[in-house]
Amino acid sequence: MSFTDQTIWITGASSGIGAALAREWASHGAKIILSGRDEGRLSEVADALDTETLILPFDVRDDAAMHSATKKAIAWTGNVDVFVANAGVSQRSQALKTDMQVYRDIIDIDLTAQIAATQALLPHMAERGSGKFVFISSIAGKVGVPMRTAYCAAKFGLIGYADALRGELSNKGVDVHVIAPGSVATNVSRNALSADGTKRGRSDEVIDNGIPPEEAAKTMVDAIAAGQREIIVARGMEEAMGEMRRTPDQLFDQVAAMVAAGYIEKMEADG
Repeated sequence: MSFTDQTIWITGASSGIGAALAREWASHGAKIILSGRDEGRLSEVADALDTETLILPFDVRDDAAMHSATKKAIAWTGNVDVFVANAGVSQRSQALKTDMQVYRDIIDIDLTAQIAATQALLPHMAERGSGKFVFISSIAGKVGVPMRTAYCAAKFGLIGYADALRGELSNKGVDVHVIAPGSVATNVSRNALSADGTKRGRSDEVIDNGIPPEEAAKTMVDAIAAGQREIIVARGMEEAMGEMRRTPDQLFDQVAAMVAAGYIEKMEADG
């Protein structure tokens, strides 16, 4: 499929995977909406894009700001064709040593806020009968990884929400894609929360030697264009782990067939 003149809205777009996705989609002729907390860094990303851009800075945990941004995003070109739920924060701490507030913060940012943003935009896409939701999860959303219990909980949850949503939207013309990246060379580890909720402040060797963001973004966009519903972007052991836990396409098809056969209507009729 072509993304030319389509409107792509990306959260967490000031750096890393989000910024790389913006550059990749811009190279396809898409119009880009950039969201994140840091307006200055979003402007730097926008300035480097050879396409029409709109900057909508907000904290994903601020529901009022998120709803306001949603209205502005839709009004900009009249539609949002692709929404990328990419904003998030990781973790590097043992469960035994981690404050409960760290769990609340990570799940709020990585899961609850992404669901809230999707729910706000969902009526727009459902009424149009077209669009794509793209959820950036992680290999840690398919495989439990030590030192990331909160992050895994949130990213597993995001996949569960996305898979259920895909089933509900399977007869409405709206696609749902889940992306599970492995180690990508970003600041994700440096910005990860420690046991007391402070930023870790240093990176991991595996992250520093990870997939370049531009390469990861191209793989992701190509797979979305090809209609892949679950997209694993990883190398080596991480790729093997993700593939071991990959959800078979037959299962996605089975859920869609249930919906087509009236599953939702029957459940609602039964009260």
